[in-house]
Amino acid sequence: MAAPSTSTATVLLLVLLACGGATAQVFPRPLFPRAPWNFTFPNGPGDAAGASGTGATGGGGGGPSVPAMFVFGDSLTDNGNNNDLTSLAKANYLPYGIDFAGGPTGRFSNGYTMVDAIAELLGLPLLPSNNEASNADSDAGALQGVNYASAAAGILDNTGQNFVGRIPFNQQIKNFQTTLNQIKGKLGAGKLASSLGRSIFYVGMGSNDYLNNYLMPNYNTRNEYNGDQYSTLLVQHYTKQLTSLYNLGARRFVIAGVGSMACIPNMRARNPTNMCSPDVDELIAPFNSKVKGMVDSLNANLPRAKLIYIDNFEMISEVLRSPFNYGFSVVDRGCCGIGRNRGVITCLPFLRPCPNRNTYIFWDAFHPTERVNVLLGKAAYSGGTDLAYPMNIQQLAAWQP
Repeated sequence: MAAPSTSTATVLLLVLLACGGATAQVFPRPLFPRAPWNFTFPNGPGDAAGASGTGATGGGGGGPSVPAMFVFGDSLTDNGNNNDLTSLAKANYLPYGIDFAGGPTGRFSNGYTMVDAIAELLGLPLLPSNNEASNADSDAGALQGVNYASAAAGILDNTGQNFVGRIPFNQQIKNFQTTLNQIKGKLGAGKLASSLGRSIFYVGMGSNDYLNNYLMPNYNTRNEYNGDQYSTLLVQHYTKQLTSLYNLGARRFVIAGVGSMACIPNMRARNPTNMCSPDVDELIAPFNSKVKGMVDSLNANLPRAKLIYIDNFEMISEVLRSPFNYGFSVVDRGCCGIGRNRGVITCLPFLRPCPNRNTYIFWDAFHPTERVNVLLGKAAYSGGTDLAYPMNIQQLAAWQP
């Protein structure tokens, strides 16, 4: 998912994109049927930080529970890697970052992203972007991890091309390899391999392969593949990419499923009656199912590796099912944006956002608010197998092969 830069051309392009994607449909059945919950989701608004922080540290307060975390993904986790690109997918301007201590950084949020919350729970500092780590005077900034995520990026290299510059997953892996070459001399090959084996590799890809590829009218993808064929294609590529990371030394993987997109403000804005679009979620459900199967397969076939699947779809669905239980009262529009549901055009520079951001589920046309991100991070870190399969991140950090 991605947001625009400042130019008039950007605004016009995003109007066209917002009006031209998947056709919204309304179904009479329940949109989010309740799953058999094991009560592992954080309970109530007190479990979500209000201003950039989870209030917890990993390792029982005795330091980080893992040496490092490396993040690969899209705008849900991007923390500034698109800032220096010629790209329409940027968030390095206010009001993005309005509740973040460092102000606008390139995060597509008013504050923390989900991986910021996870890093803090692991006892790690907030990770530098690949840009920051590459430009640092020393390699110290990369030793505890790097964030390679890029808004508009996907599993497929051609995903997100409407936004021009972005860093697809294949290139993010190459950037990680460059980082390894930079820090190998500092740690030595043996110590580097040991450190990587105990580090967390967070990967969250796939949203843009639907929103900014399969559902885009200027792509031919829907004419080439039906939904099942496309999900199979994506998972085939995904498997090879994760295996490449394994071959570079990764052993502990957190694989985030694609979250529910039926009710994001942009989808509501496309519907004449402002309703959700269940057909979008029905399209991504086979992908998530196959990704979970991929996790099982790789766990069986990659020696001394452990992959876990984070069910972002179910976690987002739970918040949308029971918003008041988590302190949210605004579910049908973004905090910052233009047009119906503040979702036709996403948050532009110096737009005035809603003042009561802690009550909103969605920050802009596509992305959650900080409070939702922190809730998701906590659930991924310490939730049960209904949310994190076959174990949670806290357990993965302590896992012994």
